[in-house]
Amino acid sequence: MGHRNLAAAVTDLERAGRLVRIEPEIDPYLEAAEIHRRAYQAGGPALLFTRVKGSPFPMVSNVFGTLDRAKFLFRDALEDVRKLVELKTDPAAIRKRPWRYWNLPFLGWRLRPKFVRSGPILGHTTRLSQLPQLKCWPLDGGPFVTLPQVYTEHPDTPGWMKSNLGMYRVQFGGNEYVPDREAGLHYQIHRGIGVHHAAAVRRGERLRVNVIVGGPPALAVAAVMPLPEGLPELAFAAALGGRRLELVRGKPVPTAGDKPGASGLPMPAEADFVLSGWIDPTRTKPEGPFGDHLGYYSLTHDFPVMTVETVYHRPGAIWPFTVVGRPPQEDTTFGELIHELTGPVIPTVMPGLHAVHAVDAAGVHPLLLAIGSERYVPYAETRRPQELLTLANAVLGQGQLSLAKYLLIVAKEDAPDLDIHDISAFLRHLLERFDPESDLHFQTRTTVDTLDYSPGLGLNAGSKLVLAAAGPKRRELATATPPGLTLPDGFADPCVVLPGVLAVKGPPIRKSGSRCQIDDADVTWLCSQLAQQEPQLAGFPLIVVVDDSEFVARTLNNFLWAVFTRSDPANDVYGVGSFTHRKHWGCRGPVVIDARLKPHMPPPLEVPPEVTRKVDTLFAKGGPLAGVEK
Repeated sequence: MGHRNLAAAVTDLERAGRLVRIEPEIDPYLEAAEIHRRAYQAGGPALLFTRVKGSPFPMVSNVFGTLDRAKFLFRDALEDVRKLVELKTDPAAIRKRPWRYWNLPFLGWRLRPKFVRSGPILGHTTRLSQLPQLKCWPLDGGPFVTLPQVYTEHPDTPGWMKSNLGMYRVQFGGNEYVPDREAGLHYQIHRGIGVHHAAAVRRGERLRVNVIVGGPPALAVAAVMPLPEGLPELAFAAALGGRRLELVRGKPVPTAGDKPGASGLPMPAEADFVLSGWIDPTRTKPEGPFGDHLGYYSLTHDFPVMTVETVYHRPGAIWPFTVVGRPPQEDTTFGELIHELTGPVIPTVMPGLHAVHAVDAAGVHPLLLAIGSERYVPYAETRRPQELLTLANAVLGQGQLSLAKYLLIVAKEDAPDLDIHDISAFLRHLLERFDPESDLHFQTRTTVDTLDYSPGLGLNAGSKLVLAAAGPKRRELATATPPGLTLPDGFADPCVVLPGVLAVKGPPIRKSGSRCQIDDADVTWLCSQLAQQEPQLAGFPLIVVVDDSEFVARTLNNFLWAVFTRSDPANDVYGVGSFTHRKHWGCRGPVVIDARLKPHMPPPLEVPPEVTRKVDTLFAKGGPLAGVEK
């Protein structure tokens, strides 16, 4: 059976040699996060911090630090989850192999929570100021819960069946928050909690909220699962956790529409902490900054404020945390596990679509890769993207996928064995085939990731580019800098990143007018000069203008991160020999992306050197983490 609570999971990991105790006192201000980052990057163990400065509670991190460790935690239930996915993709499978699904009735029974009168979570209460005051980056606005499970129910139809459990960041100190009373609740668009919040606003009443921290590890995975609306995350947590989820109710938090005797929201009986309270339907306060998953700070903006009525905790509670920052980080494992579990379902949701990959190294939402069928005109002598464009629109209409900025899609028929997770091979296949005159399709003034500042248009606003490719190879890709290439003044250091991709160092960006208007004369001039050398550039269909071309060319991850987090299609995609015909934009030569860091973008995340030096002793000979960094 799965782990009943976090303490059981910690014991299991330690017994298996997958967790290390850190006995010296650790400061939750920057120090704990740096230890975590270094252990994660080294593929190291989970970390239990037994003495936390300023808090009576121990902390644990890197629990999901590797896919192997995550699968170890859920080893007793993964096969049952796979069975449920199989039946979703092929309901007839139960008739073909009934013996494989003999335990299906028990699985169905397990999905329903079990309400109990009491549980460990009701054992004690504390204050927000007693929790570990975790800050991961120097400019963070205050302490944050970095592995929260935020639980709400639909005000129109209360109950767990219409509930939402999501991982939305929670700031519980700093800024203008009333100490020990208020917390900021930051959620992005297209999140389930938004539907509940909108209903509360319409009804003019408070939205009850429970912020769950810890508990069965399956809850954290369920909180980030892209489940279809109407399928409660609590049910998935029970499936992955291998046991029914026990729920208890805390004290009521009154709302305008309550009947006498109304009860509080349910909470997992085995949770480590629960921050219980409510959101006023219209009140906001500044939240942030926060070092985020794109590798930069998300800045201070007004977000809903949560009034915290009670902070519950169980006996022996452990505070779990992770660190968010430039990928890959621990949340990469969540993505890998989710793909392994749900990948086979994709063709059933969108027929003709074979695979989708949200590229973690590019910050997830900025870049999507997709493989689809191209069957619309099988008798045509010349194949071009048609069905692929229909599929692209379907992808960009699916929940979190709709936040993508760049969607690159290719036809499965052209390379049946192409692996969507082999990013270099995928890019090579696409660059060999796409036609820059016809295969670039823009959406302007639409929604993008809340945390993406590259467009400079405010929260959630930006553009998208679909780049589709189908048919035979159009070109051979170059792997060496063109001899005799001449760049205009201010541009230098051309470096080959990948076959067909050339990075060029550009001059400092000049602002024009307001701080979010960029003078594009430099890149326009570059394109006009390259037009005179177009034959030399035939093997480079993509040129990127960057701040440091050597850095971008050094690794594939550097290229993916710098180019796709620092550019917005409508603002930053140019072309050699560009034209507009019937409102369609294309170019006859290479596509040029301006991926320099823009003045309106927040700074990249950096670790203070003094923090690094302090942490060095733990990884040195004789330290608790000696040998982890090999």
